[in-house]
Amino acid sequence: AYILMPKYGPLLSWFCNDVLVHVPFVRWFCLQQWMVMRPVLTRGKPLEATASQPTVSQVSVSVVIPCRNEKGNVEAAARRCPQMGARTEIIFVEGNSTDDTLDEIERVAQAYPEKNIRWYVQDGKGKGDAVRKGFAHARGDVLMILDADLTMPPEELPKFFDALVSGKGEFINGSRLVYGMESQAMTTSAYLANCAIGFVVSWMVVGQRVKDTLCGTKVLWKKDYDNIAAGRSSIGLHDPFGDFDLLFGAARLNLKIVDMPVRYKARVYGKSNIARFKDVWLLWWMGVQALMKFKR
Repeated sequence: AYILMPKYGPLLSWFCNDVLVHVPFVRWFCLQQWMVMRPVLTRGKPLEATASQPTVSQVSVSVVIPCRNEKGNVEAAARRCPQMGARTEIIFVEGNSTDDTLDEIERVAQAYPEKNIRWYVQDGKGKGDAVRKGFAHARGDVLMILDADLTMPPEELPKFFDALVSGKGEFINGSRLVYGMESQAMTTSAYLANCAIGFVVSWMVVGQRVKDTLCGTKVLWKKDYDNIAAGRSSIGLHDPFGDFDLLFGAARLNLKIVDMPVRYKARVYGKSNIARFKDVWLLWWMGVQALMKFKR
């Protein structure tokens, strides 16, 4: 909690203590600050088993892959997804595609029985709805999101897993804006929008430094996700993309959010399901809503 103006003044104290305190550098002048602290794992040491926490060798993983009109990427996603922990399951959530994506998922599941593939058909719309359905059916201790367009290489998932189970963070968020990216992977306008949204959301809403809030790859413990889901109604924010829903929920639980740089690749099949201009404005509006609801 930050207090910039301890003395009450109509409107002015509210503006200072509820709005200005979230502006970068302004909080340096706040008179009071509360910090939430908890024990953390020693880096590099294996987890010790408890009643609610398995050891590293016992940790299971669920990789949720939302896919709509991604027929040409399904087999590569399944084949390239690495085995992590004690066991790894792959959950495809199909979004009522028009290019036989569902038939391809069924074929791939039969062709790669060792991959432990399951699939579901999405009830609602949007990636956020697909992720929530996949997470609801996940059996693993660790939950991962992998975009079906494979712009984030599946081979990079183990470093997310290692960062989580070693205690470096409690919510590992992919960041596409650190390394150089392939040509055509992201337009200049999309790059600038991602940078701006990441700056505003991380400093003014989440309260932790998050360079790329919209990267599709996010990894967390299932027990923490269950707590995020349980408190979702208290935030009251409908997120069709799923990124803000998870980030705001993690911040609300005071989870340690850590950025994980990834090498962003160009899509090799199909086209993006994002309507760039319409969705950018929606993302900005969600950020404003979150600032008012979440911080209040």
